[in-house]
Amino acid sequence: MDYDRRQVTCPQGQVSRGWHGPYPTSSPTAAPLIVARFTKSQCHPCPARTQCTTSRESTRTVGFPPRELRDLQLRIRAEQQTPEWKTRYAVRSGVEGTVNEFAHGHGMRRCRYRGQGKVHLQHVLIAIAINIERLSGLPPTEEAPRSRRPTAFQTYLDQHEILRPKSWRTLGT
Repeated sequence: MDYDRRQVTCPQGQVSRGWHGPYPTSSPTAAPLIVARFTKSQCHPCPARTQCTTSRESTRTVGFPPRELRDLQLRIRAEQQTPEWKTRYAVRSGVEGTVNEFAHGHGMRRCRYRGQGKVHLQHVLIAIAINIERLSGLPPTEEAPRSRRPTAFQTYLDQHEILRPKSWRTLGT
């Protein structure tokens, strides 16, 4: 793309005959496009035509952003190759995965209940369920879990050599 001469050169060496725009796009958030067109006399005899366009009748049309946006796009793409950017993005991609799991895996686009309190409770309970699900998928730890310290009552029973049944519910039977 040669912005100064307002022309585009294809891989086969043909130079575009028309340069129009920039045109606004249909989306209010999308960038405007410049359109460059090639003529039928350029495209039809070309041996690489099938790689450029699938249309039988029309010719190749190329759409691209204005120079300022193209330069910005190239600068940002180069920045995205740095280790610092990849480290920052790793955090975002982890969060986006979690949000995606909420929305698509657990139906969080729609709430079951009405009212802010009930909706909040639904969100909290689903978050707890997701955490339990993730924890259950972790490999077991190598260490055996530490046993809890005995309570003061259990220590008293042990000091006085009073047997402690496995379950206190079976005492009355």
